[in-house]
Amino acid sequence: MGGPARYIVTADEVPAYSPPLHSGTVNRRLVGRAVNGSQAVEVVLGVVEPGGVAERHTHEVEQAMYILDGRARVEVAGEVRECGPGTTCFFPPGIAHRVESIGPAPLRALVIYAPPLERSTADQPFRPA
Repeated sequence: MGGPARYIVTADEVPAYSPPLHSGTVNRRLVGRAVNGSQAVEVVLGVVEPGGVAERHTHEVEQAMYILDGRARVEVAGEVRECGPGTTCFFPPGIAHRVESIGPAPLRALVIYAPPLERSTADQPFRPA
């Protein structure tokens, strides 16, 4: 993004990207080092089209997901549950998880990483599980 830190942003003011191991997904980093200098947390708005999926994977940091709109089938540590607006999911470091948008509308969620996962899409530490 470059330039001075931006402390107030809208989703359409930040670049869109699709993370590895995710299909039908468009993310926008709202809080992070490159956006506004955050060192301890990263906040992403994720939109997953119906049928889109984050394949089973792990990463090195804590992740929380709060569902704003849509429906998802979420798997974490062997537990599988259908989730909708108002549901919060926690994915500890190293624990395999999978999220599938089950429609009919796109899944919209705030995703929080601590510490930040922020890296280029080519080197994000997502690992198939």
